[in-house]
Amino acid sequence: MKILGIGSRINHPEHGKGVITNVSSTDYWVTFIEGGLETIPLDDSFETIEASENEVDTISLYDVEKTLKNLLQRWSDITPSAPIADKWKGGKLILDPGQAGVQGKEVPIDTFFNKIVMVRDRLRVMEQKINASNLDNSEKVELQQYITRIYGSLTTFNVLFKLQSDQFVGEKSK
Repeated sequence: MKILGIGSRINHPEHGKGVITNVSSTDYWVTFIEGGLETIPLDDSFETIEASENEVDTISLYDVEKTLKNLLQRWSDITPSAPIADKWKGGKLILDPGQAGVQGKEVPIDTFFNKIVMVRDRLRVMEQKINASNLDNSEKVELQQYITRIYGSLTTFNVLFKLQSDQFVGEKSK
């Protein structure tokens, strides 16, 4: 299958006439006269009105950026930022002592949340270092079980995370 270049003009049975404005490894991004921007699979059926012969890199800048971020996160201490749930933004954590005469403390939830995220990220780095270490497999498994239990202890704080994918996951009940 020959991949069309950016600037190629096509006639799609559903969307009509359009111009290819970007190409990824799986899709054409086409600006159609009637319908605006749509993505269509590379193997979709359409009529080629005019093929542009320029070379096409079949990976988009977005794909390159995403891959680079994943590599940097995996092999360095750079971690993705986890957003706090909207309902907690600007809130505060109030620590009210049970003992008379002792002063309480107020902490902005954003500050507390950032510390929780740092704990999570440092646990992930520790997990990676354990996996890459020269420990024997039984020792790795034992340390991984401790980390999983730590994650389980931290699930209380999942309510603070906006995205479920950022939350702590402990041992699953069987």
